[in-house]
Amino acid sequence: MVQEKKVVDEVSGWLTVFDDGSVDRTWTGPPQVKFLSDAVPPHHHFIDGVATNDVSTDGLKLRIYLPEKQANDPGKLPIILHFHGGGFCISEADWFMYYTVYTRLARAASALVVSVYLRRAPEHRLPAPCDDGIAALQWLRSVAAGQAQEPWLKEHADFNRVFLIGDSSGGNIVHQVAARAGEENLNPLRLAGAIPIHPGFCRARRSKSEVENPETPFLTLSMVDKFLSFALPVGATKDHPITCPMGEAAPPLEGLNLPPYLYCVAEQDLLKDTIMEFYEAMKKANKDVEVLMSEGVGHSFYLNKIAVDMDPNTALQTNKLFQGIKDFIQNH
Repeated sequence: MVQEKKVVDEVSGWLTVFDDGSVDRTWTGPPQVKFLSDAVPPHHHFIDGVATNDVSTDGLKLRIYLPEKQANDPGKLPIILHFHGGGFCISEADWFMYYTVYTRLARAASALVVSVYLRRAPEHRLPAPCDDGIAALQWLRSVAAGQAQEPWLKEHADFNRVFLIGDSSGGNIVHQVAARAGEENLNPLRLAGAIPIHPGFCRARRSKSEVENPETPFLTLSMVDKFLSFALPVGATKDHPITCPMGEAAPPLEGLNLPPYLYCVAEQDLLKDTIMEFYEAMKKANKDVEVLMSEGVGHSFYLNKIAVDMDPNTALQTNKLFQGIKDFIQNH
């Protein structure tokens, strides 16, 4: 007789963990938003001005977005290396909500986007996705040096202008990869900038914004607590350097060799206070960091296509966010 698996933990709507260690990430929340987590297969022809391709190398899988050449494009295009969010536990690089955002960014910024399929917790605890992030950067370096082959990048990429970008927990990965990259010889590739968007920076104790700011479908306090309990090394608290890079357990920011940062913050983000604490620590450490504040919106607002289509302020703040990212890339 086959023994039935027992549920040992879950995050409502997003994932269920069973007693045999298996994880089910089938969306069980409201069916009308399921399309946001549907996988979009790659297409090698241009749709809405962008083609996509999935490539695999040394156990790493990546999605490449190539924008159609415009008359005013430079000869070669900057590269945006993307790390998806999801509390280190959910989402994939091919989800519809990332597809819509990063096809749009590839077009708007006239840039190649390379999005990494990150390993996820609880099967792979931190620092696994950070290791995937640095491995992706090293792979780009090997393509730049001619040691690895990727035709779209070889033909179209400017390896002198590589930018890291990441949403939510992907923003944590941006900082970890930027810090580790500062210790490496990346020649002939150059890391030109880093763009953490609403990073999951927090502390073990609750901040004022965690208590006072509104919860959203993309971030509730229980999601923060549960995802990080799955993702952090066993026995670690949120004061861990990956979740609290401005804390005492983290390497001092003064000693890190970091590229310029465009630091994207949402005014109503639950984690706004600790997100801003990192910004102040960067300023104090004399790092090159500019803040882009999105007003009247919460965590990862621009990923919610329903809100972007229906709510005028969400649409306005999304446009401003994309314009700010485009300007930062053009200026570096």
